[in-house]
Amino acid sequence: MPLSLLLGLLAGYAPRAAAQLLQPAPAAFTRADSLRGGQSPLRTCYDINYYHLDVKLDPAQRYLSGSNLFRFTATEEFNRLQFDLFANLQVDKVLYKGKEVPFAREANAVFVTFPKAIAAGSRDEFTVYYSGNPTVAKKAPWDGGVVFAQDAAGQPWVATACQGTGASIWWPNKDQQADEVDSMLISVTVPKGLKDVSNGRLRKITKLKGGFTRFDWAVRNPINNYDVALNVGNYQRFGDVYQGEKGPLTLDYWVLPENLIKAKMQFDANVKPMLKSMEHWFGPYPFYQDGYKLVDAPHLGMEHQSAVAYGNKYLNGYLGRDRSNTGWGLKWDFIIIHESGHEWFGNNITTKDIADMWVHESFTTYSEALFVESQFGKPAGQEYIHGQRRNIQNDGPIIGPYGVNKEGSGDMYDKGSNLLNTLRAIVNDDEKWRQMLRGLSSTFYHQTVAGQQVIDYLNRESGKDLSKIFDQYLRHASLPTLEIRFENNQALARWVSEVPKFDMPVRMRLKGGEYQVVPLTTKFEVIKQLPGATKENLEVDTFNYYIGVLVE
Repeated sequence: MPLSLLLGLLAGYAPRAAAQLLQPAPAAFTRADSLRGGQSPLRTCYDINYYHLDVKLDPAQRYLSGSNLFRFTATEEFNRLQFDLFANLQVDKVLYKGKEVPFAREANAVFVTFPKAIAAGSRDEFTVYYSGNPTVAKKAPWDGGVVFAQDAAGQPWVATACQGTGASIWWPNKDQQADEVDSMLISVTVPKGLKDVSNGRLRKITKLKGGFTRFDWAVRNPINNYDVALNVGNYQRFGDVYQGEKGPLTLDYWVLPENLIKAKMQFDANVKPMLKSMEHWFGPYPFYQDGYKLVDAPHLGMEHQSAVAYGNKYLNGYLGRDRSNTGWGLKWDFIIIHESGHEWFGNNITTKDIADMWVHESFTTYSEALFVESQFGKPAGQEYIHGQRRNIQNDGPIIGPYGVNKEGSGDMYDKGSNLLNTLRAIVNDDEKWRQMLRGLSSTFYHQTVAGQQVIDYLNRESGKDLSKIFDQYLRHASLPTLEIRFENNQALARWVSEVPKFDMPVRMRLKGGEYQVVPLTTKFEVIKQLPGATKENLEVDTFNYYIGVLVE
């Protein structure tokens, strides 16, 4: 989810999916942007293997203090590296082999200098101690930070949401997506009477002096930084088990007391059907070792790996509204389906650069339509995905600029979803298409990828060169437009596109007849498959193909 993305009021009420923060484009990118989004040698010199984040929360003072252990493998010899922590939080000290080492700060980056070179291939570690008042999110999850709220009984209710802005807004880490930590331990200390729910599985609860309790959560699978979550409240837990493709999957639900009855009904109605659909289309749930959780959140929702944040007020639709305006979107809980879909796209497969966030959002938004199809049949799923078009602005490229922590247009959600559905029509074999989607999850299992790798995979598995199609939809604001004209009792057609030598097959038919696949380029060609076509009887399949059509 991630990344500030505002709830767009498009065509009436057409909010975008809540997954992460879409930041406004700056007038010009700065060195701070490059430090945050780039892959300098000070970042690539080490590969993160393990974190132990150990943090204490004081809700009354809105204060964090603690440490993070960085365990890493040196990819080359170095004596200086970069980690990240927002400038409003203090680095108290950095310990290496029991001694403090010097560090310097620039913007939200921290540069550590070691007393001697660390050899390539060696495993080593250091610990960062930090403290301070983290940024308070004003409208999470669309702006990053920590949410400080209260439950119905006036008890503290605290959560983090930081995609796009960066996890270093509340804890020190190597804050980029290209290098996911292999595993981690999350230890959160909270005042007595409160519980912390984080990612992975609860390993231990320890009562401490001074009326505090520490909760230790072990994450056994790779996890990206923005997914690491802190959820603190007077939670109650209930659970279930789903018999999935890889065996029993534990389902744990952590909710506030006032929501317990509603949660049991809403989660029971949505979670298992969601998992059945996602596993059918995308393959096994990617984190059986860490389980699946839904956690009551004081914000709308976020795809925190194995601990999905939920704040849809126990309503069907998107806060009770249907983003597709078809009626199908009111038959299920949008946040449960969408944010859980990110377990496959965003969490299992994570893009190296946020500029390629379309991989996360296009596939996950598409998963909504596939869920509708699983529940109500293919015509319903196609109606839903067609309805998503009301949210599209065609306002800019979906791929953002690389190396500066900036994503592309918010059209990555619904336009990206319609692009994938267009590709399904081009493949024209639903079982092959399903196996291609499942193959994505297995081919890039627990990996970080470049967007081009996903495109190359779909080219290879489809047996078609879809590159120019991806270029037009992802790198340009406008749609490819099918231009049709009639000369000498013949219909001619071509594509109008910014992409040189653009080509894409499209389905056409004579009214009342069967659709025919017509391969077309940017040069006018006679539509030989449909002799006798006229302005009055020629129909283009604009329901399954998201394209523009111009008839002269």
